[in-house]
Amino acid sequence: MACSFAAATAVASAPTPAARPLAAAPQSVSVARSAVAATARPLRLAASRSARATRLVARAGGIGDLPLVGNKAPDFEAEAVFDQEFINVKLSDYIGKKYVVLFFYPLDFTFVCPTEITAFSDRYEEFEKVNTEVLGVSIDSVFSHLAWVQTDRKSGGLGDLKYPLISDVTKSISKSFGVLIPDQGIALRGLFIIDKEGVIQHSTINNLAIGRSVDETMRTLQALQYVQENPDEVCPAGWKPGDKSMKPDPKGSKEYFAAI
Repeated sequence: MACSFAAATAVASAPTPAARPLAAAPQSVSVARSAVAATARPLRLAASRSARATRLVARAGGIGDLPLVGNKAPDFEAEAVFDQEFINVKLSDYIGKKYVVLFFYPLDFTFVCPTEITAFSDRYEEFEKVNTEVLGVSIDSVFSHLAWVQTDRKSGGLGDLKYPLISDVTKSISKSFGVLIPDQGIALRGLFIIDKEGVIQHSTINNLAIGRSVDETMRTLQALQYVQENPDEVCPAGWKPGDKSMKPDPKGSKEYFAAI
């Protein structure tokens, strides 16, 4: 039922992490977040003048806002299913160690969802090569996740997956990432790329009927890693590894435009 709604897509991205947990999971889910506002404030632009030029500095929302690109990802600890076992996953365990692709989907045993989940699993090794963990999240229980994993793909199941599926039965994780549909109690198709410092560097949210692209997720991740490794460069539209990057200044950018 979760895959039959009208489509609307919003994407946000901006230039500016630990080994898979193996411990047994507790029976509760807790989400760590700031204790102030429940709604995100608009992006604020602050103008600062110098003797030479006026610069516009974009600042993401402050403490207590819902997560925006450029902000720390809300931490959480939750039960998950991996390798047909119940494990514990804590997002902050990855800080300093790995990038994270965190994606939400509406419900187990539906239609678009298994195509996305298995697509990420089939290409998991590519994410491993760029030091990235993949985590899937829905509001279903770990028992539902386990039953779906134990169902063959030809029967609408997932089969074995190469990354954990997290249970958000309290809906607190979905709410903290701003993807929960309150009157339906399920999550939109939100996807977040989180860097090794725990900062959200990219987000995309699709409505329920629209599946996401593993290719575009990987391309965006590689562009993020490139600009973090080369902070004096930026990646133009459609950039892929091996393509020409750009210097973010009037003179340097001309070299890029002259070459294309």
